Amino acid sequence: MHASKTPLRTPNAGTPTAARRANAAACGGGSLDIDQRVQAISWQDVETGLDQVGCAVIRHLLGSAECDALTALYGRADLYRSRVIMGRHGFGRGEYQYFSYPLPDIIEELRAAIYPHLVPMANRWNEAMGISVRYPSRHAQFIRRCHDAGQVRPTPLILQYGQDDYNCLHQDLYGEHVFPLQAAILLSQPGDDFTGGEFVMTEQRPHMQPRAEVVALGKGDALVFTVNQRPVRGTRDYCRVAHRHGVSRLHSGQRHTVGIIFHDSK
Repeated sequence: MHASKTPLRTPNAGTPTAARRANAAACGGGSLDIDQRVQAISWQDVETGLDQVGCAVIRHLLGSAECDALTALYGRADLYRSRVIMGRHGFGRGEYQYFSYPLPDIIEELRAAIYPHLVPMANRWNEAMGISVRYPSRHAQFIRRCHDAGQVRPTPLILQYGQDDYNCLHQDLYGEHVFPLQAAILLSQPGDDFTGGEFVMTEQRPHMQPRAEVVALGKGDALVFTVNQRPVRGTRDYCRVAHRHGVSRLHSGQRHTVGIIFHDSK
């Protein structure tokens, strides 16, 4: 999402505070077997989708009860560092809230478990695009890099849309250190909880008109997608293809999504 102007807060993600214990209870405790689920994903298929179109769907990453528990956290103002009303900033219509540290256990586990599977692709992409940055194998190491550069505010968030709400096309860039891939998990059921509100991603290749990709997700499905740019082989060498993403207008109901962004914000 778009960076918001709030005071810096020093994170302490490893401290077992009362807020963390409450978050764990709300999301079903610590027995979420997130690591096992993430290990079972066909990451080769994910890599193929990302290389071909810049995004890939992971079906049924979260169960319905886990989605409902995360949605219920949206009303817990004490869990968030910032609330953004999108219409006030020209970002679209709807709202979202950034979690504070410590993150809910399920969010922290997803962030830490998914990241290592994306690192080889992220490093390969940077090499192909002639970018010297390389990413460490563990998420904690990368977050330390962010924090050393002053990017200390957590970026995982929940977005809430109602009828006629939408999210303008954008990129989630929050500072110097940017991991090139991120994930979003749909917490609501299309058709039952809302209609409309499709995930939309555009691709801009050099000297070509933009191409749009509309992705159909179900409740609990995750989408891994490009944050900013990815390499695409041209006639002679790789070129950099720019991506933006957003959400189309909701026709009815209410839609919630959790965003898993791997870099932190200034």
